Amino acid sequence: MPTATQSWVEEFIDVGGTRTHILKGGSGAPLLVLHGALGNPGWLPYHEALAQHCTVYAPSHPGYDQTPRPPWVSTIADVAHFYLGLMRALGLERPTIMGFSMGGWIAAELAAMRSDRLRGLILVNAVGIKPHGDTPIAEVLMAPPEEVQKLAYYDPSKVPAAPTLSPEAAAVQWSNREMASRLCWKPYMHNPKLPDYLRLIRVPALIVWGRQDRIVPYVCGEMYHEALQGSTLHPIDQCGHAPQTEQPEVFLDITSKFLATL
Repeated sequence: MPTATQSWVEEFIDVGGTRTHILKGGSGAPLLVLHGALGNPGWLPYHEALAQHCTVYAPSHPGYDQTPRPPWVSTIADVAHFYLGLMRALGLERPTIMGFSMGGWIAAELAAMRSDRLRGLILVNAVGIKPHGDTPIAEVLMAPPEEVQKLAYYDPSKVPAAPTLSPEAAAVQWSNREMASRLCWKPYMHNPKLPDYLRLIRVPALIVWGRQDRIVPYVCGEMYHEALQGSTLHPIDQCGHAPQTEQPEVFLDITSKFLATL
């Protein structure tokens, strides 16, 4: 139950027999927010800001945090199908989907499957496409979490302090990393066919990218932009892999203006 000052609620819904954890807040048009490979970060200030204009749904992916993994979920495409089921379970009519990093890959796969079910698509420093050139997507599945955090930020002063984890929280963190490896290891962090899938769809799309991303190079944003006809690519300077927390004012200005056009 929410506290007197808490504007969001925590719920569990049934998706094909899987008890699925979800955070929900706000009012207005539905916005489904898909987290990255490290797990659901909780209800953060950018969720709260977006909830001033939309009903924000922030679920935990199958196999992450408080959502168990159904036996059939072992690829990103499987997760996309799972979220189509979640949309039906919630009764979401043409939501906009916002995906961060691995969540952006899930969102892109879902859009390729059923763009007719979406109002809009927002990809934020998304993996899913193998970059051209000599700069690969960084290896983040085996690196220590604190090193991944440092790599994700352009400005070292904005790297969040590493929390002290209870044994239970540490076990969840490692379980999340295991699930990320299951979904993203081979081929590493991409689907070779995804650019071709995306060329077949038509949905209003915004691509937001920290230009100095050291995890997923900016060229991947350009490749998403090329594949998604009619999309808008908006780089954010002096920003790494997490514009929603490193440059939150700029990020919210860009995304709020896009959402207002839908």
